[in-house]
Amino acid sequence: MTTKARLKCTRVLLVEEHPVTATGVRDILEQQRRFEVVGIADSQSEAIRLAGETAPEVVVVDLSLRDGTGLGLIRVLRQDHTDARVLVFTMHDETLYAERAMRAGAQGYLHKCASPDELVRAIDDVVAGRLSLSDEMNARLIRRAIANDTDGNGVGALSNRELEVFELIGRGTPLSLIAQQLGISVKTVESHRENIKRKLDIASATELNRFAVAWVESPA
Repeated sequence: MTTKARLKCTRVLLVEEHPVTATGVRDILEQQRRFEVVGIADSQSEAIRLAGETAPEVVVVDLSLRDGTGLGLIRVLRQDHTDARVLVFTMHDETLYAERAMRAGAQGYLHKCASPDELVRAIDDVVAGRLSLSDEMNARLIRRAIANDTDGNGVGALSNRELEVFELIGRGTPLSLIAQQLGISVKTVESHRENIKRKLDIASATELNRFAVAWVESPA
């Protein structure tokens, strides 16, 4: 590929904790000859470092990361790297996470069951400044806007921060490490945990841990 052709490539940073998936996505994009994968990160800290070093145009982000959550990373990327557009590419349920991801600053949300062609189209959409969502999610957001409604039950009732804490609890992360990863105090994490228990009508921390683990292992 010539230098001139390289300059026309869309610069993509992949944030994916599973090496096989990251390699597969990289190969799909580079076969197109109009994408350049400038880095692969498996953690939030590595993603932030690489974003600063490589100046990607698009960051493709999974929501489950080794040292944090995708929602938290999206907020940091939008704050510190405002030119980079974000596409969420994940196994997590779109109906629960897509709207939260958009509010955090993402421009697209794609489930990992999508085909390679759908992934390429989604990246093209966010590069062009268009939102990339499934037809079902678009319809859901329109209905929500019309009704001015919000989810009021179950996990959907959790705030973004509570959902991050809930997911990290489900991944077996100690409270002290959750505090470190999210940049908050242990006392604040404990407060979020109590709010989660109240909203989910769960009596004890042990019961919450079991429920969170089951939910994380089967997020869809």
